[in-house]
Amino acid sequence: MRLDARLDVFPVEKTSRGKQQSTIVVMESSQQFASFYFNETGIAAHTRVPAICVILLLAFCPGTFLCAQKLPDAPQSQSSAQQDQGKAAKNPSPPSGQSGSESADKKQTSAAPEAGKSKSDNNSEPEQSKRLMWVVPNFGAVTANTQVAPMSTREKFTLARNDSFDYSAFVWTGILAFQSYELNSDPELGSGIAGYGRYYWRGFADGVSGTYFTEAIIPAITHEDPRYFTLGQRGFFRRAAYALSRTFITRTDSGGRSFNWSEVGGSALEAGLANAYYPPQERGVSQTFRSLGTQMESAALNNVAKEFWPDIRHKILRRK
Repeated sequence: MRLDARLDVFPVEKTSRGKQQSTIVVMESSQQFASFYFNETGIAAHTRVPAICVILLLAFCPGTFLCAQKLPDAPQSQSSAQQDQGKAAKNPSPPSGQSGSESADKKQTSAAPEAGKSKSDNNSEPEQSKRLMWVVPNFGAVTANTQVAPMSTREKFTLARNDSFDYSAFVWTGILAFQSYELNSDPELGSGIAGYGRYYWRGFADGVSGTYFTEAIIPAITHEDPRYFTLGQRGFFRRAAYALSRTFITRTDSGGRSFNWSEVGGSALEAGLANAYYPPQERGVSQTFRSLGTQMESAALNNVAKEFWPDIRHKILRRK
């Protein structure tokens, strides 16, 4: 008995849910030979051959059916491309000019902190410390090549208060009072504990009045900056000359230079005020100018110590 069959192999298009259906194979009775054709969506074969031919065709030519099952993937790739285009439409990329400007802005923003950091790192000058030899107040010294804001009147009085009532001021006054007491500089002040006390409070009054006159009162009137600005990065003699000259030249609140009325005038007022509480033998014009010279000499030596203290601290003591 011979069976005739018609074999139809064709891919079925996507359903509404986007799923692929399986390939349909239909056999019908017929007497005609096979014919093949291709279209855009797949391959279709129409044949009317005996059943044994159909079996042989399936056994020895499976590639034909595999191709027929793989071909429907082409429309799926097209749909994925359409989905990618839809995503690109929802998230449009910025124009090339805009992206370039944004990247440039980011580079400038990231470069700004680095520039500030390199500026601070490039300053290799040793820093001033708050105290000379860890004892003497050095609150008014400014490190070389450092930009600082002008001091207000309140800040000037705060500086004078910190220098006048620091613990070291009491110790230093005690040392100077003991020296004057042992040398019997003022016999009228007497001896013993009472005599030492008279030396002490007069020396402490000299220090407080001189500090307030030179760091707060006169600078507030003349708009001068009472701080010491370190020169640095120069030779020894030039820096020493600079430190000595700061006794007569100072910086103003506006950043200019002027005669140091704060130091000269403040020291003169201190020497004049001392006539009010020292014994009569220690008063007068000559004694006032002598005290003024002593105060100016002390200020000059103090400036030299402030100028070279950072180098001593950095190079000899190995501190920053």
